[in-house]
Amino acid sequence: MHYERPDGHTFSLYLRGGERTWRLDAGRAHGWPGALCLMPQGASSDWEINDTFEFVHLYVTDDELRRQFSETLDRDARLMTVPEATFDDAPRLAESLQHLAAATQTGDVLRAEEAITAAIACLFSDPRYGGAQPVSLRGGLSPVVRRRLIDYIEARLEHAITLRELAGVAGLSEFHLQRMFRQSCGVSPYGFILNRRIDRARRMLADGDPLAEIASACGFSSQSHLTRMFKAVTGTTPSAYRRGVA
Repeated sequence: MHYERPDGHTFSLYLRGGERTWRLDAGRAHGWPGALCLMPQGASSDWEINDTFEFVHLYVTDDELRRQFSETLDRDARLMTVPEATFDDAPRLAESLQHLAAATQTGDVLRAEEAITAAIACLFSDPRYGGAQPVSLRGGLSPVVRRRLIDYIEARLEHAITLRELAGVAGLSEFHLQRMFRQSCGVSPYGFILNRRIDRARRMLADGDPLAEIASACGFSSQSHLTRMFKAVTGTTPSAYRRGVA
């Protein structure tokens, strides 16, 4: 199999077998149960598979991983680096991916989300993978302005938030705010706000709050608006999500 500069980042963990799976462009290294592979976006690779095996793949878009890097570490998204790793031994990250595999097999949505969050946090905290390399940052938000914007968004999630408002908070034009926000936070202001609203909705669903109340508290215009956007982001409806975490 050949992967030619794929989009997105891939976490892979061999759950069973793998001894006869070889990476041909990495000195014919072979897998084993518990082996971890990290393939950053755009990394090409060649593989030879000679036997059945079981593994879990977690695919994360570059925008999403940069957003989580920015939010998890409270750092500029441009500092994120994802090195390539082939058949590494990384017990904490492997454990999170094992939990993800188990949650997927049983349909446990909340456990799967927790496992994904833990896996990404392990990636960023492991000095082999998450160490941000010194880079010269130009064109993004200053740390003070970035924090001011995030605090403003968090305090007003239940309200309509306009680009003009955010530009005023940052002291920038709307055009420059939009461009610089994406550089520093990994996603557009719209994408960032939507993700924060969906995160709040998840927590409220787990607590059993009424859907209409959740929609209002999370800044959606109606229950149907909440349902539509929740499904677009998570792939499931709020009601189905609630049944999965009950």
